[in-house]
Amino acid sequence: MKKTAILLLGILLLAGNACTAEAEENQEHSMNDVKTMIDNGALVVDVRSPMEYNMGHFPDAKNIPITELQRRVDEVGPKDQPIVVYCASGARSETARNFLKSMGYDNVVNAGGLSNMPR
Repeated sequence: MKKTAILLLGILLLAGNACTAEAEENQEHSMNDVKTMIDNGALVVDVRSPMEYNMGHFPDAKNIPITELQRRVDEVGPKDQPIVVYCASGARSETARNFLKSMGYDNVVNAGGLSNMPR
């Protein structure tokens, strides 16, 4: 089971890097909705490292580093909850979005990098 989970995370990491154009399209399309989602109570997840998070983060964002997401997925909450993920550039958050979608979370948006988050 553990090997399967590690393999799945590895595949998702590769898929996230291979899908740069798709990530940009998803990010651009969803940016119109990110502020509304957050205003309506979406969970905001920062998938950067704790060090990056401590250097500055979106208000009330939950820090679950991409390297810990599989182990801590239960902290994300109900699968029907709206979720906004971000990182530094959008690559790790796209991997997180793909992973969460594969786990049955259906309303996950990659907001890209911290600099893309609404002010």
